Amino acid sequence: MAKNSRKQIKYLTISAMLSALGVIILALGAFIEVIDLTVAVVASFLCVWAVIEMGGMYPWMIWLVTSIVGFLLLPLKTPALFYAIAFGFYPMIKEIAEKRPNVISWIIKIVTFHVCMGLMFLGIWLFFPAMLEGNLQLLILIGLYVAALAVFIVYDIALSRIITFYLFRLRHRFKIK
Repeated sequence: MAKNSRKQIKYLTISAMLSALGVIILALGAFIEVIDLTVAVVASFLCVWAVIEMGGMYPWMIWLVTSIVGFLLLPLKTPALFYAIAFGFYPMIKEIAEKRPNVISWIIKIVTFHVCMGLMFLGIWLFFPAMLEGNLQLLILIGLYVAALAVFIVYDIALSRIITFYLFRLRHRFKIK
């Protein structure tokens, strides 16, 4: 068997295991409802590891499989929704964005955030139109948007620091051989 095909089989197997682990992590949020956003962020760290160690299409496959299986199996869909729309694919976008100059990088990241928020607001408008009626509900949604932007910026900075910590302190322990 060729060395390249062995590597692909190894990466595919690891991707399947990471997808299963991601669904298990999201299931914790489905059963303990107050941590659904937290488990989506924690599950996204699996994609971070895949971006660093495997690259290519593998992190995207982990995101896609974890999102689909999470929607199919979890009794409460919000952890899978947060993972699918916001946090699961962000490590791959971050890798692409950070190859650019700093200003361009932040523009790409903020545009990604706005697209994600737009999709969430579209979902609210389509499935929960009563939430958008009245000034108070609209003000609450605007407040949630501002808070989400602040959380997004903190998440991006924290993710950068976690990646740096992994690269300099932990990679030698968890690197694929």
